[in-house]
Amino acid sequence: MKESFMQEAIDISREKMMAGEGGPFGAVIVKDGKVIARGWNKVTSSHDPTAHAEVVAIREACKAIENFSLEGCTIYTSCEPCPMCLASIYWARIDHIYYANTRDDAAAIEFDDEFLYREIATPIEERKIPTVQILRDEAQKVFKMWQEKTDKIPY
Repeated sequence: MKESFMQEAIDISREKMMAGEGGPFGAVIVKDGKVIARGWNKVTSSHDPTAHAEVVAIREACKAIENFSLEGCTIYTSCEPCPMCLASIYWARIDHIYYANTRDDAAAIEFDDEFLYREIATPIEERKIPTVQILRDEAQKVFKMWQEKTDKIPY
C-alpha cells in the first residue's frame, strides 16, 4: 500500500507540473488506508509562495475531516519536505512522513532549501532579513488574555 500511495504522489507531481500548475512536487494524505487529500505545488499558478504540495494537501485534509489536527494520518510526498512544509506537518500532527526524492535531489534541480535550514539556526540578529522586536508589552497583553480565556480551543 505504501508504494501505491507514494506512486500517486509522484503521478500528481508529474501531471500538475506538465499542466503548468507549479513545480514537480505532489503529496497525498492517508487516513485509515484511504486517501483523504491530494496536493501539488501551486506556487506559480496561485501566486502563493506557501502553496507547496504538502501545505496544499494539509489544507485539503483538514477541510475534509473538519479538524485542524491530522493525528492518525500519514503523508506521502514526492520530495523530502522543505522547512516550511516540515513545520506544517508537525503543526498538523501527522503521524508519519514518507518521501521519494531527497532535499539534495531537489537542490540539484535548483530547489535548494539549504539557505533556509541555515537561516533557522542563525541567531535572529544575524539573519538576512532584518528582524526587529517592537511593542512586546502591548502584544503580551493579548497573550495574557489568551491564557485567561476560558472558552479557547487549545492546539
